[in-house]
Amino acid sequence: MSMIPDEESRETKSPGHMNNTSKPEAAPSPARNYKWWLKIAVFSLFVLSGQSIATILGRLYYEKGGKSKWMETLVQIAGFPILIPYLFFSPKKSSSTTKAALDGRIDARLLTLVYVVFGIILAAVAMMFSVGLQYLPVSTFSLITASQLGFNALLAFFINSQKFTPLTINSVVLLTISSTLLVFQTDTNSTTTVSSGKYVAGFICTLIASAGCALVLNLTQLYFRKVHRRDPIYTIFELVIYESMVATFIVVVGLFASGEWKGLKEEMEEFSLGKVSYVMTLVWTAITWQVFGIGMGGLIFQVSSVFSNVIAVLGLPIVPVLAVVFLDDKMDGVKGIAMVLAIWGFLSYVYQQHLDDVASKAEDKNDKESGQVQDGRG
Repeated sequence: MSMIPDEESRETKSPGHMNNTSKPEAAPSPARNYKWWLKIAVFSLFVLSGQSIATILGRLYYEKGGKSKWMETLVQIAGFPILIPYLFFSPKKSSSTTKAALDGRIDARLLTLVYVVFGIILAAVAMMFSVGLQYLPVSTFSLITASQLGFNALLAFFINSQKFTPLTINSVVLLTISSTLLVFQTDTNSTTTVSSGKYVAGFICTLIASAGCALVLNLTQLYFRKVHRRDPIYTIFELVIYESMVATFIVVVGLFASGEWKGLKEEMEEFSLGKVSYVMTLVWTAITWQVFGIGMGGLIFQVSSVFSNVIAVLGLPIVPVLAVVFLDDKMDGVKGIAMVLAIWGFLSYVYQQHLDDVASKAEDKNDKESGQVQDGRG
């Protein structure tokens, strides 16, 4: 797995590191190592909390009377304005990719193309996730999204030179089986009854969206490698804002073109929790998805796309538990088996990262000892 280069990670090994071709000139300082792990912890918290809360709120929207797939799609990407103040008040604005493009160091047309392509994919992925969330119980939906890790590992092999090992292959296979099991049963315990056709449509849309999400993550990692700035937080915010801006424009056009906007007022009035709850559900869904996006971007920048997806998969057990508590969702035998396989697949991947970390530390120790022997001879 390729390490994303930045000012700190050049001197610090991560658990997901596998293919570092450069050798650090000096051992990382305790303070720098502490800061790096603190960033990983914060970004991981953003991913786990943002994903869990946003998924529950998205399902709550449908459960309590929401009907617009375009509106549910919009709130997944339209929360970017809350991030814009950071671009203006950040003390490191001069290091941004946009300024670099204006200074001629990066082709502005290429940068614009990157934002547009990312935005288009993001809009399509959000729309398919909305369909899946409407037709599937939230526990089923969350388990199917575990297939992201399998897609991510496969795409990372071609895009970011990800290496496969028996443990990573085991992880991919288990997570794939975990999600595939769920298409063979329709959840009769769901509070929202859907036909078998809609259930299959929701499954397919969620699966395709998972593949699209994996593609975005790998392209994001490639972007961070090719367009690197010294201020990682600013770079992440900038990418999230501009790709979300493009995606929001596309979804707003779709909302008006489909005619669903005409029924939003009636939808709000008929929302079983009330008008205020309707608005707050949409607002907090938008905010929590942005928190999730920042967390994923941070983990990709600091480590890799696959590692960020592993953290997202780690949140799988959280969503079904919350669904049982707040949405009266039920966990039957098939879902239980699927969850066990998903957790097993995740643990296989984590153990592989542990082995990579041990091997990396042993390699560094040997290099250091070799250097000391050469210095003694000199």
